[in-house]
Amino acid sequence: MKTTKQENLPPPKISKSPAKHRILLVDDHPITRQGVSVLINQESDLEVTGEADSAPGAIAFLQKQPADLAVIDITLKTTNGIELMKHIRVLAPDMPVLVMSMHDESIYAERAMRAGARGYIMKQEASNKILTAIRTVLAGELYLSDKMKERMLHRFVNNRKEKVDFSMDTLSDREMEVFQLIGDGYSTRQIAQKLNLSVKTIDSYREHLKLKLQLEAGKDLVRYAIQWMKSESIAT
Repeated sequence: MKTTKQENLPPPKISKSPAKHRILLVDDHPITRQGVSVLINQESDLEVTGEADSAPGAIAFLQKQPADLAVIDITLKTTNGIELMKHIRVLAPDMPVLVMSMHDESIYAERAMRAGARGYIMKQEASNKILTAIRTVLAGELYLSDKMKERMLHRFVNNRKEKVDFSMDTLSDREMEVFQLIGDGYSTRQIAQKLNLSVKTIDSYREHLKLKLQLEAGKDLVRYAIQWMKSESIAT
C-alpha cells in the first residue's frame, strides 16, 4: 500500500488579540476606582493594570511597571494630582495623563494642562464620554469639553482673562492647594503637617493668598476660602 507524501506545510498561524492599553488609575475613593475599573475593563482595548490612592502609591507602581496612560484625580490622600503630574513628567515623560475629577474644570483644567495633563474630564460625565476621553488621549490628542475649548479660545482671541476667575487664576498650584485646605477647615499647623512644610512656610503662603485675592485679614481669607469651597461643592 502506497503512502501519500505529505508536503512540509508551515504551521497554521494563530491570530493574536491586539494588546490592551495599560491604564493606571489614581483616585482616593475606592468606590470610584472600582466603578471606573469596571467601565474600563469591559472594553476590548483597555485594561486597568494598576490602582493607587495617593501620589507615593502611583509613583511606586510606575517604578515597577510601565503604563500607557494614567487617569488621576486632583484630590488625593497626600499631595494633590497637580503635584503628582510634575513627578510623572520626570519618572515617565512619555506617558500621557488624563485628569478625571469632580473639581470645576473652569478652575482646574488649565492648571492641569500646564502641569502636563493631556486631557481633563469631569467625573459626572457619561460613561461613553469618559471612554472617549481615554482613547483621545491615548491617540496622542488633547481632550477638553466643548465648553472648556470655547472658553480657552475666547480668552486667547480676546487676550485677556475673564473677570470672574481672574484672582483664582493668579494662584500657583501650591497656593491653590493651601487655599483649598483653608476652605476645608484646616489650621495653619495642620496644613503644614499635611503638606510636610514648616508653619512659617504656610504663613508665607497665607500672606501671598491675601495679597493676590485682595483680602485684608486672615479671617477674611478663611471666610472667602470656606465660601469658595462651598460654592464649588454645590456646582459639582
